[in-house]
Amino acid sequence: MKNIAIIGASGYTGAQITALIQADKELQIQGLYVSENSLDKGKALADLYPVYCHITLPLLPLSEAAKQTIIAEADAVVLATDHGVSLHLAAYFYAQGLTVFDLSGAYRFADAQQYPKWYGFEHEYPEVLANAVYGLAEWNHAAIANSKMIAVPGCYPTASLTALKPLAALLGESLPVINAVSGVTGAGRKAQLHTSFCEVSLTPYGVLGHRHQPEIATQLGKEVIFTPHLGNFKRGILTTITVQLKAGVTEADIANAYSVYNECPLVHVYQHQFPKIDDVVLTPNCLLGWKFDAQTGYLVVASAIDNLMKGAASQAHQCIKIHFNYS
Repeated sequence: MKNIAIIGASGYTGAQITALIQADKELQIQGLYVSENSLDKGKALADLYPVYCHITLPLLPLSEAAKQTIIAEADAVVLATDHGVSLHLAAYFYAQGLTVFDLSGAYRFADAQQYPKWYGFEHEYPEVLANAVYGLAEWNHAAIANSKMIAVPGCYPTASLTALKPLAALLGESLPVINAVSGVTGAGRKAQLHTSFCEVSLTPYGVLGHRHQPEIATQLGKEVIFTPHLGNFKRGILTTITVQLKAGVTEADIANAYSVYNECPLVHVYQHQFPKIDDVVLTPNCLLGWKFDAQTGYLVVASAIDNLMKGAASQAHQCIKIHFNYS
């Protein structure tokens, strides 16, 4: 049994992965942590989320003494923290020999030059970054198993890349066009005007400048046009992608490409049937549906995930299971 410390456990993602690890008979929670300045320190997780009434563990402040306890007792650390916080914590715990599962964007780009532009900081830990692997579970199994620094992908990239990566050899010259809608939990638990009940309305944001666009492009090996939208629902992502394939590609070629998921229990592919948000909420699944127009060569594929599950916590849980050879 492996002991897992969870830092940032008071947020939506941190609470969700706490529940997943608590329910896993092969894993054990070493402790739940929040920042020393957090108003939630000292509370039980169940006080914040009654749905987790069975989890009475306290939210402990991440003091220097707490860090030493983590190093002494934990096998791995999950970071459900802000990018700038994860940057330093990941390097610290990695240097102490713990396996780090970082749910922020602080280690998703191998190229350190990307961070000032997309995250607003210079990356200070090139040696740790060089050893980081991208935790797209269905595609990077061996790397996840062998690295102690796993950068868990973003929710939009997970939905988009799961749909597009099987098609890499079939893509034409035009750029894939990705339109994705996320539930409000994707913006985090902190109160903000644009995510308040009376303000939320379906709207695009981050147009032609969202940080997940280069993440998708880097992992796909091809530029994309990515437009995220905020939806007026709590959780889930629906991504609809339009892409032109190479001349001569057939439906049989597409079906064969997606057969890569035949042995993947969490990814399900349907032809001429499209998923909806309610199909995936509260599950670790990714549902794909596609339809091809042979006359124009255009394919439309839709990808549905729960942004807090497959888009964050349950994918991190997958990575933990892979790394410790429990899957």
